[in-house]
Amino acid sequence: MTTHSKRPPRAVCRVLGDRDAGPYLAGIVVSGFGTSAMWLVAGVWVKDLTGSDGLAALCALALWAPTLLGPVLGALADRARRGPLLVRTNLALAVLLLPLLAVDSPGTVWILYAVLLVYGAAGVVHDAAESALVAAAVDDRLLGDFNGLRTSANEGMKLVAPLAGASLYAAYGGGPVVVLDALTFVLAAGLYARLRAPEPRPSAPERAAARRTRAAEGARYLWRHPVLRPLVLAGGTTMLFAGVNGATVYAVVEGLGHSPAHAGLLYTAQGAGSVASGLAAGPLLRRLGERRLASYGTALAAVAVVARALPYDAVALVSSAAIGAGLPCALVAALTAVQRETPDALLGRTAATAGTLLFAPNAVGLALGAGLVELVPYRPLLVALGLVRLVTAFPGRGRLRGRPRP
Repeated sequence: MTTHSKRPPRAVCRVLGDRDAGPYLAGIVVSGFGTSAMWLVAGVWVKDLTGSDGLAALCALALWAPTLLGPVLGALADRARRGPLLVRTNLALAVLLLPLLAVDSPGTVWILYAVLLVYGAAGVVHDAAESALVAAAVDDRLLGDFNGLRTSANEGMKLVAPLAGASLYAAYGGGPVVVLDALTFVLAAGLYARLRAPEPRPSAPERAAARRTRAAEGARYLWRHPVLRPLVLAGGTTMLFAGVNGATVYAVVEGLGHSPAHAGLLYTAQGAGSVASGLAAGPLLRRLGERRLASYGTALAAVAVVARALPYDAVALVSSAAIGAGLPCALVAALTAVQRETPDALLGRTAATAGTLLFAPNAVGLALGAGLVELVPYRPLLVALGLVRLVTAFPGRGRLRGRPRP
């Protein structure tokens, strides 16, 4: 396999042509489409049934809340073979969605919240198993390319699926969106069933260790690792600031003299930047390494946040695209380093713990930003946010050693 950063298309083709990576990415695209569509429609559905903005917002909270249990839920991915676990989880999610067909009044909204909570918890286990299985199936030198393509696929679905889901909901109601999401999980299960990565079944002592007090072992491993700890903490801090910045988007739009609907254009530009960044992540990782890629991506996003304070439409669009391009650099760098550095027996727990530390701060940042934007003018807030963010652009020193291949 080539490792030359000057030939990224060849590396991407190798990833897509791999007998395991290709079906895996296809599964991500399919299930990601249904999830992204359902994520938007759930809030709209609750709003239509109850008329409450607060109850509608609780849908996002229900989906995100299980992320806080990442270290515990991730242990489930270390107790069994990850490939069959992915198949079973996708089929279970397809069945789990069916009770939503009974949601038709304010009194049945609780069913939606209950399903979303379990949906979010299953997603944590699913992501942990995915990360661990990919680390075993994909060549170390192509992990960055794979994670970059995964990011591009996820961001691409976020651009397309919400509009498709909203259109389907507006025309036919929530039932068809539920069926669509369930079908995407069934199709994803079929794709994951095609994976042929060599994966020995965990031994009885390994399963027993994962069942006992070892849920926190992934957190301990991350904390003690001289390179992973600063990378993951820097990524989490970046996502915290991203949440604060995200809460200012409507203030930015108002400052530009546009209606709130104009925010959709800024989100589209940000999503396009994330897709492009994901495609370039593999070659950039080979050229720069995890630490420098994370630093440069965070610095790019920080400068773009400051530029967003300028009252010009073109600058707002370009800065949104730059923010979208910078964020995945920190995430791909941290997740790829976790996959390369963590022993296979710990990888499910460690990946889930890293996911909690990376993504939970985004929700905290959104809540914090929603309060700050009411108290502080948004332009000084953006400038201060960008300058402080630069401090997180240098996630420590140390050399990545790489874990032994199973």
